[in-house]
Amino acid sequence: MLLKRIFDVIASFFGLLILSPFLLVAGLLVKFSSEGPVLFTQERIGRNGIPFTIFKFRTMFVDHGGSSVSVRGEKRITPIGAVLRRFKIDEFPELWNILIGDMSFVGPRPDMPEYIARLQGEQREMLSLRPGLTSPASIKYAREEELLSLVPDPQKHFDEVIWPDKTRMNLEYIKRRTFIGDIVLILRTVF
Repeated sequence: MLLKRIFDVIASFFGLLILSPFLLVAGLLVKFSSEGPVLFTQERIGRNGIPFTIFKFRTMFVDHGGSSVSVRGEKRITPIGAVLRRFKIDEFPELWNILIGDMSFVGPRPDMPEYIARLQGEQREMLSLRPGLTSPASIKYAREEELLSLVPDPQKHFDEVIWPDKTRMNLEYIKRRTFIGDIVLILRTVF
C-alpha cells in the first residue's frame, strides 16, 4: 500500500526529529551505565525473506550468553535496560528501520532467521509485508517477559505456545489489514 509507506516515511521522520533529545538521553544512559555499544544490532528477516539489520538500544550486558527469549528480572539485563524494556523505549531506534524501508509501523514483528525457517505453507505469507514495530500480537504479548517469568521453561513455552499464537494472529492481520486499522493499532500501542 503506497499510502501506508508514505505514512511510515513521514511519521518515522517526524518521530525521530521530535524524539531526538529523548533518544540522546536514552543513548547516554545506556552508554554510561554499562560497557558496550549504545545500540544493539541483529539480523532479522524482512519483506520477501530479505535479511536486514534491526536497531535497538542495548539493554543487556555484552557477552551475556543466554537464550533468544528474555524473561523479566534476568541478570543479563542491565538496570537501565530493564527500564527501557519495560516502557518499550529500547525499540525507538527502529524508527530508523521504518524510515529506510526495512520495516513499517504495523506488521508482523521481524523474526530471527531460525524462526522464519519454521514457517510453512500459508505461514510464509507473513513475509509478504514489511515487518512492523507493532501488531495485534505485539499488543496481546506486550508483557511477554513477565508471562515467561511465570513458566518453568520459558524457551519451550515461547516455542510451543506464544510463537504459534503470534503466527496465527499475524496471518489474521494480513487477511484483514486496512490503513485505518493500522492507525487504530498504532494508537492502541501508544496507550
